[in-house]
Amino acid sequence: MLPAYILVTKYMRGWHFFMKLKGRASADSSKPVRAGMSAVKKKIIVTLTGSALIICAFVGIEQKLPEQKPIVLETVNDQQPEEGKSAPFEVEAKGAVLIDADTGQVLFQQDSHKELPLASVTKVMTMLLVMEAADSGKISLEDQVTISERAASMGGSQMYMEVGETHTVAELMKGVAMASANDGCVALAEYVAGSEEIFVERMNERARELGMRDTHFVNTNGLPVAEHYSSAYDIAVMSKELYRHEEVHTWFTTWQDTITVGLPGKEKEFGLTNTNKLIRQYQGCDGIKTGFTSDAGYCLSASACRGDTRFIAVALGCETSPKRNAEVAKMLDYGFANYETTVVAEKGEVIKKVKVEIGTPQEVQAVAAEKITVLTEKGSSGDIKSKVKLNDNVPLPLKKGDEVGKLFIYRGDEKIAEYSLAADRDVKKASFGELMSRMFKRI
Repeated sequence: MLPAYILVTKYMRGWHFFMKLKGRASADSSKPVRAGMSAVKKKIIVTLTGSALIICAFVGIEQKLPEQKPIVLETVNDQQPEEGKSAPFEVEAKGAVLIDADTGQVLFQQDSHKELPLASVTKVMTMLLVMEAADSGKISLEDQVTISERAASMGGSQMYMEVGETHTVAELMKGVAMASANDGCVALAEYVAGSEEIFVERMNERARELGMRDTHFVNTNGLPVAEHYSSAYDIAVMSKELYRHEEVHTWFTTWQDTITVGLPGKEKEFGLTNTNKLIRQYQGCDGIKTGFTSDAGYCLSASACRGDTRFIAVALGCETSPKRNAEVAKMLDYGFANYETTVVAEKGEVIKKVKVEIGTPQEVQAVAAEKITVLTEKGSSGDIKSKVKLNDNVPLPLKKGDEVGKLFIYRGDEKIAEYSLAADRDVKKASFGELMSRMFKRI
């Protein structure tokens, strides 16, 4: 049997032919009775022919359409600077990088792929997996988590929770984000995966999925241990992914708060103070995570937003906390001084209508699957253009969110990016009765 799209094409051609014959039959209505009878016969014949074509098309729908290859979008643009082209400045860090938080474009890098200890910046991945578990419905931010003996025994920065007390996932996440709570990390890992060891395996698996080639995790909190490392670039990748989850923004931007800890009857208020001083010192800074151990030095993954432009800057291995903050601020200053973001489309914005002749409904909107932005050097945003290409064949049934086309972004004549356009609703195959009804309504 022929593929469905060929049968439907034949049907549509037959339909146009049918309408022409119908018009001719109508034009002959002034002729004698015999000619009128002939016209009636023509109507019957072409109607039956049209019905047969619809049946063929309907049956042919069951055949598989050509398989569409999925779009693979890189998490970040990891292009190295041109050979011989020096970075515009230097930072006093063992590894550093500045990226655009929307597109992942690398704007500055210095030893950005060097494998280094990352201390509590590890918790970016821990928090990412918890948020993804919540988004998938596996857990809820309001779920109660019981603190285990292992979680309570963690040293370093912590919330000093006791074995057996309970907290919501949201409370533990707040403690991790603000106070860098090591005990909170272990408790969350055990709740999400069953054990910290299984959770760490998932951390490494997610790192591979994100293309983090310079990373290996051994624990959830970054306490010193052999073979636990990452790079400035990889940290920017996971930070970019974490910041897609809007719930974390509140935790990262809160300077001080309190949480009640302790077993029933022994509760006490524990003060939380954000370890990231840049949220108070740098305009637009709204995250993300600090870290320090004697091996790792002072580390920071920071985000800052002004208007539609957001950057992520990472510095590892700085000598002091003030130096860490100053070097990160230097990178962010460079970004905001030289680049700006052009918003091409907001998430869910309608880009174009798509006709689905044999579907119900017969029309679907192609919408932006995500916020589409382009980072340009200041003053050059006028060179940005976009083009839409809808898929030639729309497989049915169509689910909301399925790809129906692409949006290509150009700088002048150069294509610089492409994004998926998604269906804004479900579309099912039209039934035989619906197709017949549509045909007769046009007669």
